[in-house]
Amino acid sequence: MATTADQLMAPALVPTSNGQQSVLIVGTKLQASTNSNSDSNQNLPKKKKTAAVQQQQQQHQHQVDSKRSALAKPDAMNASLKLKSSEPIKEVRVYKIVLTGGPCGGKTTGQSRLCTFFENLGWKVFRVPETATVLLSGGVKFSDLTEDEAYKFQENLIRTMVQIENTYFELGNSNTRNVLIICDRGVMDASAYISKDKWEKMMAANKWNPVEMRDNRYNQILHLVSAANGAEDFYSTEDHACRSEGVELARELDYKSAAAWVGHPYFDVIDNSTDFETKMNRMIESVCQKLGIDIGDRLQATSRKLKYLVASLPPESEFPPFQDFDVEHHYLQSTFPKVQARLRKRGQKNHWSYIYTQRRPNIHGQNRIEVKTQLTHRDYINLLAQCDDAHYTIYKTRRCFLINNQYFQLDIYKEPGHPRCKGLVLLETYSSLTGDALKNCMPKFLNIVKEVTGDPDYSMFNLSLKEDWSTSEKYCRPTSHAKGATRGVTHTPSVLNGH
Repeated sequence: MATTADQLMAPALVPTSNGQQSVLIVGTKLQASTNSNSDSNQNLPKKKKTAAVQQQQQQHQHQVDSKRSALAKPDAMNASLKLKSSEPIKEVRVYKIVLTGGPCGGKTTGQSRLCTFFENLGWKVFRVPETATVLLSGGVKFSDLTEDEAYKFQENLIRTMVQIENTYFELGNSNTRNVLIICDRGVMDASAYISKDKWEKMMAANKWNPVEMRDNRYNQILHLVSAANGAEDFYSTEDHACRSEGVELARELDYKSAAAWVGHPYFDVIDNSTDFETKMNRMIESVCQKLGIDIGDRLQATSRKLKYLVASLPPESEFPPFQDFDVEHHYLQSTFPKVQARLRKRGQKNHWSYIYTQRRPNIHGQNRIEVKTQLTHRDYINLLAQCDDAHYTIYKTRRCFLINNQYFQLDIYKEPGHPRCKGLVLLETYSSLTGDALKNCMPKFLNIVKEVTGDPDYSMFNLSLKEDWSTSEKYCRPTSHAKGATRGVTHTPSVLNGH
């Protein structure tokens, strides 16, 4: 039976230059056969042993000559094999990251952003739940535990975490696609909640060592600094049922969480020196850099979201390689008039992910903030009961593709829905480019009618409204647009690709 220390050891993996790991297959059968022959020869008398060795050498030479003879005959099969052997072998990547940090650092939203970003690139994404939250949500309170109980709880928490993570790691290693595994905290995070003496005692008792637990188990550590350290105005405990820390305690836990991972070869601290949206982009960019993925300028601080109206959908043969997703959006009732809440169901081949998004008004001069939370299927079904009857459900196909180092998402609206959405196709991208540089990177195979960035007539919130826009009190109108604007009036058509 495997011990916890054995479980901490990664399955047979080979590190690559970018830090990710690939499955290593070792040809043990041939080696075992050779060793078996050698062992049997050791038991023979010297003369017989020499004769046996000579016989083996003759047999081996005969096999080599036979293979050379076969290879010398050029036929279709050999030509095919030679061609295939010269082709590069596609390496399937399994990349394991830890999202850690103090309270209210953005881990939940960060996990959702990473998931969406890499799924759009065609990766399979596994999300390992935070073990501490699972256990604490069962009624455990540290304040009620004795010192010995708290010690045993942390020890069992790590053992449980290791087993849960290993389950996802094995799934990743057997997958035929590139895999990103996002761990909501890792095994070293437990050391932030226990004294140094007790931590060392626990490690010794379980035969754990920091090299395996910290350095070899995960490919990259992303520490999202708590809002209590540098963004105090945004610190809150309202969105987390198991969070009760004040600002000072949150800062202390943030420091301890970071200290627990110091020494890992790929440890990135994402601080609060920028606004929250840029913080999330910096996090994604850090992962892409380690993986060697060229994301162009999409995640630069000056990058902005751009939206375009597309006249019609061209044949699939004109697209570069793409990923299609079935998407459903449901708007929910909100107790605050300026807060939008919606559910998103997104998937391929009947495998789904569920996201809850809350869009809040700007605070202290920042842009509107979207807080995204990953949901279970059960949570999603429960929240559907809060759907806003004033909105249609939005159905669309989202097509994601890369071209000219620019990442695009093409939303193809589907029925049922409001007649205003019939045949609607919208293209979205993030870029800091302008003018001719932007024009040159746009997909030439798409007939782009005009830019509709910021146009309320192309807001999904407004598109889903059941009422007529001219009479609806819920029509969302940015201050930069005059009341009564209709589709196409607020923007001058800008044909970017000559079609």
